[in-house]
Amino acid sequence: ERRERERKLSKEMAEKATRELEKMQLQEKAEVKYKEWLKKKRAEEAEKKKKEKEKEKEREAELQEKKARSEKIFKEWLHNARNKPRPVLNGCGFSRGKPTGLYFYCIYVVT
Repeated sequence: ERRERERKLSKEMAEKATRELEKMQLQEKAEVKYKEWLKKKRAEEAEKKKKEKEKEKEREAELQEKKARSEKIFKEWLHNARNKPRPVLNGCGFSRGKPTGLYFYCIYVVT
């Protein structure tokens, strides 16, 4: 009986030691996988930030180009507007001594 108990005890101790060893191996594998996952995740985040910066630079470049183009067009318009003859207003008033516009009938009626 004594030998059987010792065998059982040694067998249980050996099983317990193997279970703990397996647990430690699983933990190490889990840590390695976690580190790989974390490394991959950080690389993805870095790539995402890089793409966002590139998009922002493109957007800024487009805005500057658009602003420069609009300023150029405005300056051209301003230069051309100075050279254009001003239209004659067809409101109420006198032109060359004669009444013009819609209200010239009222002037004859009143006067």
